[in-house]
Amino acid sequence: MSHHPLVRLGTFALLDPAGDITGVRGTSPDGLFLRDARHLSRWQLTLDGEAPAVLVPMSTDDALATAILTPPAGRGEPPPYTVVREQAVAAGALVERLRFTNNRAEPCTARPALTVDADFADQFELRSDDRTYDKGDGRRTRRTRPDGLEFDYRRGTWHSRTTVTAHPAPATADNRTLHWQLDLPPHGEAELTLRVTALPHGAAPPAPAPACPAAAAAETTAAAAAFTGTAPHPADWPELARACARGLADLAVLRTTATGPDGEEVQPPAAGVPWFLTLFGRDALLTSFFALPYHPDTAAATLAALAATQATETDPARVAEPGKIVHEIRHGELAHFGQVPYGRYYGSVDSTPLFLVLLDAHARQTGDPALARRLERHARAAAGWILRHLDDGGHLVYRADSEGLANQNWKDSPGAICDTGGRQARGAIAVAEAQGYAYDALLRTARLARAVWSDPAYADRLDAAAHALRARFHQDFFPPGQDFPALAVDGTGRPADALASDAGHLLWSGLLDRERGRAVGRRLLEPDFFSGWGVRTLAAGQAAYHPLSYHRGGIWPHDNAVIALGLARYGLHEEVRTLARALVDTAAHHDWRLPEVLAGYGRDAHPSPVPYPHACSPQAWAAATPLALLTALRTPPDEHPPPPNRNPEPPAPGL
Repeated sequence: MSHHPLVRLGTFALLDPAGDITGVRGTSPDGLFLRDARHLSRWQLTLDGEAPAVLVPMSTDDALATAILTPPAGRGEPPPYTVVREQAVAAGALVERLRFTNNRAEPCTARPALTVDADFADQFELRSDDRTYDKGDGRRTRRTRPDGLEFDYRRGTWHSRTTVTAHPAPATADNRTLHWQLDLPPHGEAELTLRVTALPHGAAPPAPAPACPAAAAAETTAAAAAFTGTAPHPADWPELARACARGLADLAVLRTTATGPDGEEVQPPAAGVPWFLTLFGRDALLTSFFALPYHPDTAAATLAALAATQATETDPARVAEPGKIVHEIRHGELAHFGQVPYGRYYGSVDSTPLFLVLLDAHARQTGDPALARRLERHARAAAGWILRHLDDGGHLVYRADSEGLANQNWKDSPGAICDTGGRQARGAIAVAEAQGYAYDALLRTARLARAVWSDPAYADRLDAAAHALRARFHQDFFPPGQDFPALAVDGTGRPADALASDAGHLLWSGLLDRERGRAVGRRLLEPDFFSGWGVRTLAAGQAAYHPLSYHRGGIWPHDNAVIALGLARYGLHEEVRTLARALVDTAAHHDWRLPEVLAGYGRDAHPSPVPYPHACSPQAWAAATPLALLTALRTPPDEHPPPPNRNPEPPAPGL
């Protein structure tokens, strides 16, 4: 069943076509969610004792969801009244209005009832991975209020609540069901307004919810308009302009609230709905980079939030080491009690170099080094973490985390880093794209050291480390006679030689020389990689490939955005246009909103893109992908040329 998302500042609701919440679990749970917990798990309307007929299923205009319902009726006896159901979210709240209209010239009585529950399930409990978690002495209670219901959950030091209020107050309440009796005059109307307020553990009480869904939607729309400003508008490509506008609107509602290094409130992008509406380092950094030319404040918020959560000590349980940038922050019950490691989790090999890439790019884009100066201490700590990995002549590596993620690059699912036969790399894993990010990060931080921090000796050290890493990469990641890099190299030096899209990220970072870079870029547009809707994560035809695999055959818009920026850097402008056309066509099939991931099926076999069954939507770096495509298309030929063949000199970075 399709669920319709309503999102605002870390709060989201997923509703069925009638506007109900049924309490399902698994790959597509419904409910009202805040801070990784489901604060409303049942919200089911009946009319005159029966489930309503849906004349117009729930549809959204981004902020306001509307459905048209009636009590069930036969052909010979039309329904006595019609209900317009409107819903919207505010920060920490769901607001609903039911407008009843009498269809007859004589009075009638509507008897609506609403069954309500709050299970306070942690999002990790709702996933369909067959795990169970001991909730110990956790206890749920419910009490009736004159105007509704209140649900309460306590477990040790943990306390969360959900309140439901109604105007007019219910006539009666039994168990979890509220009942009304509304007398409708001939062709007259009556209204029922409901508010659900989530009060999660550890959060300040929210501001009072708006009086009605229209008011809540107006607040969301106004905030989105203030965020988007003037959306980029390529006049010669109106479809791309629509995709950009849709992406910026999604980024506006996907913002979450965080704290900067000086205690200030900032609003970086959260990763996506339904599973990841929280701060993820890698996702927020790439999203902010894509949006940087059009919305630099997003990058500033992301950098501040990540600086404030940078690791300062070693903690193996959280994969934390001094200088590392956080991968994921969770606020839920299971993280609070240490039953999952993700409360503040650092299992990411690439968030730290990407932090440095974005910091320099922000200074270049804005022409203002103030943020780079303010975050100098954090940048040096991040660069120090990279240098400690490279000082012994190695690569930037990770080891699989048995308690957390199987892989710690963007392809973080089990088995994603593999050879052509599908065998997962083992031991200390050096993935290709992370070496490129590290190379770019060192060069960019060297520039900041010279231009902003007045430390040329430190800059020289960073430059030397970058050049050495580049030389090692060309030696270790290219099998003899090959011009396409391995996906990864494991601790024994064995390459994971699957043909993977990660190679395109090396163009974005400028790690490859001109000859190899152009060869890799053109290879990614050949039919086994390029489906017609985008570049697959793994080229088809390999034993490891599966078109419905998350990271071994699916098509990720953000992956393609990075590739497009890399193609532009290496002067492959026709390839950029081909890729951009494919992704814009994909957006057109999804009401201009790119999903997190698509199935890898080819356009020659399927005239429309095949959905990946569990994709997040809206999702931040997919939302920002059209902005990256626009930047790639606007990159002048050879603006930042790569180095010539085998030349040790680095290319000039982009933004």
